[in-house]
Amino acid sequence: MSKPQDNPSPTESRAESREKLSDVRIFGEGTVAQVVQAYHEKDRPWLLDQPVCELLGQHHIVHAGIMHGQFPLEIVRTDLSGTFMLACFGGEGKVLSDGRWITIKAGQACLQSPFVANALKCVKGKSWDFCWVRYVESRDSKPIISEVSPVRGSYQAEPLHVAIQGLIAESTGAAVPASQHHWVELIHHYVLRFAQPHQKDDRLFKLWHQVEKDLTADWSLSDLSSASFLSEEHLRRLCKKQLGRSPVQHLTFMRMQRASELLATTELKVDAVANAVGYASGAHFSNAFAKWVGMRPSEYRDGKSGGE
Repeated sequence: MSKPQDNPSPTESRAESREKLSDVRIFGEGTVAQVVQAYHEKDRPWLLDQPVCELLGQHHIVHAGIMHGQFPLEIVRTDLSGTFMLACFGGEGKVLSDGRWITIKAGQACLQSPFVANALKCVKGKSWDFCWVRYVESRDSKPIISEVSPVRGSYQAEPLHVAIQGLIAESTGAAVPASQHHWVELIHHYVLRFAQPHQKDDRLFKLWHQVEKDLTADWSLSDLSSASFLSEEHLRRLCKKQLGRSPVQHLTFMRMQRASELLATTELKVDAVANAVGYASGAHFSNAFAKWVGMRPSEYRDGKSGGE
């Protein structure tokens, strides 16, 4: 394992308070990482000596790894350039998701959308063991995350953990492409199993497809309940269990996803984008977008370069 070096950063309290984030990478003495990357990174010291497997690029994976984290581990990327999956197999830590900090414990995984603020950190006094897979995606392509992808959920991380370990071992020294291929396919498969679930409650699947077709509607919790033929409480419980969000939070997530697409692929003014995703006020939309995505719509449209 290699021990990455610290970089200067804002304090943890800045991230907690939701002030404007800036890119951060703090590892500290107790944090160690193993990584396999799709190509040799020359600009990021922590990746310089890590093995390479070019076959990762077939699935648009830029790197995957395993980390044993200790406080003061903190990583912030203000504009992540691809879907990020993290699966915890020991301890616990925190991830910034949907504009709020959530705890990820052993037996859980989380998904981070591309082109939003992404952050993770250790809690003082607690270790955090996790593996991750990071994709690179363009703004005009459909990401791995869909309207039925969970932000957080139960997940047995060991198969993914072992697959990443296997690829790292196979990519160290005399790499055999045929063997690497099997590990790469397993890694991508384990991500898709979580990100694109097929065995979920059919009523939720139909509900969110219906909502996706009419994001301009003034959806209330009562409306969502009626459309799903579930009581409000039952709908809330199902969404929390399967998606890691409340129904209203997931509605906002879908609106932010659509807004991101419109900002990246059209010349619509911000007010028009707001109306297209169900916001009567451009100012209200802009504030919500900044909270969820980590930057203003105008900043997002400028196309900031992606982080690691």
